[in-house]
Amino acid sequence: MGDWAVGLMTGTALDGNVDVGLIRSDGETVLEFGPISLEPYPPQVRPLLLEAVDAAARWGFEGPEPAAFAPAEDALTRAQAAAVLNVLDRHGIDRGRIAAIGFHGQTVLHRPATANRRGATRQLGSGALMAQLTGIRTVNDFRSADVAAGGQGAPLAPIYHRALLRRIGAGEDTAMLNLGGVANISWAAADGTLHAFDTGPANAPLDDWIARHTGEAMDRDGRIAAGGRVDEAKLAALLDAPFFSAAYPKSLDRNAFTAQMAEGCGLEDGAALLASFSAGAVARGLALLPARIRRLVVCGGGRKNPYLMRQIAERCGVEAVDADALGLRGDGVEAECFALLALRRRRGLPISFPLTTGVAAPLVGGVVHPAGEEQR
Repeated sequence: MGDWAVGLMTGTALDGNVDVGLIRSDGETVLEFGPISLEPYPPQVRPLLLEAVDAAARWGFEGPEPAAFAPAEDALTRAQAAAVLNVLDRHGIDRGRIAAIGFHGQTVLHRPATANRRGATRQLGSGALMAQLTGIRTVNDFRSADVAAGGQGAPLAPIYHRALLRRIGAGEDTAMLNLGGVANISWAAADGTLHAFDTGPANAPLDDWIARHTGEAMDRDGRIAAGGRVDEAKLAALLDAPFFSAAYPKSLDRNAFTAQMAEGCGLEDGAALLASFSAGAVARGLALLPARIRRLVVCGGGRKNPYLMRQIAERCGVEAVDADALGLRGDGVEAECFALLALRRRRGLPISFPLTTGVAAPLVGGVVHPAGEEQR
């Protein structure tokens, strides 16, 4: 029959919102979609998160955690708990029907593992406080166990992407691409084996470029990039970075590739370069897979940028299809994913795999916090 769960996701774009998504699942398949909603934070939350992210970059996992983390974590958790209750109330859903909340929290710093160094990751968000405020069992800290076991800690969406690809009856010629701050791709072989990795940046450098030059949050409808001209020689040099030819599994921090890549360009040309860089990075990633991909099902905010979608189709030689066109919810996939991961944790099912995060064997992840009434 499956259980209902709520998933929460706030990405590296730091746009001042949290995605809330409900699904009913047995941990393997999506049995039913529930409501999804983009819930805005109270105005004081985003500045605290920006301060925490800046402090995390200076911290670099060296020494004690920055003092900025604690107030940001508290504010974030309270805002997301309120968002959960708002969505449940708005849709008349009794919280007693919800088996779990999958609470990702806000990534403030992520350092992938290398051959010589164990990875590290930090998401802000108190699972105990979330469970207390909502009265619903909460699962959080999904990445730490993987990192401790030598994995990359990301991406975690592939197991949910596989469930969605199966739901639409996709074959081996189809992969799923998420365009958030960072882009990641998921592909399942005929035997179900998952292959997944971060391909490179998606929206983050372009968003930062636009914000710096115009004060706007993003290049809406790709209009600015569409007015620019790509310096193909510069683009080729950028795509020569070792990350793109490295074997997967591999993951990226939001700041691994920045808007600085377009320094010296005008507004439009810089936007075109950064969007094309994201698309070119996807093409480099597809070349690493053992199958020829002909169709990409695209989710995440970047799918709403027509210029970026055209660049992906052209530079990758694929059909790039908005997930919405296939009966999925492109705005809800990441939040829904953490609902599935919470249910998998309840059932003792793995969430990371050798060819997704590089962990030695499939691994269960996430920390369970009992519902508020169970804590008393």
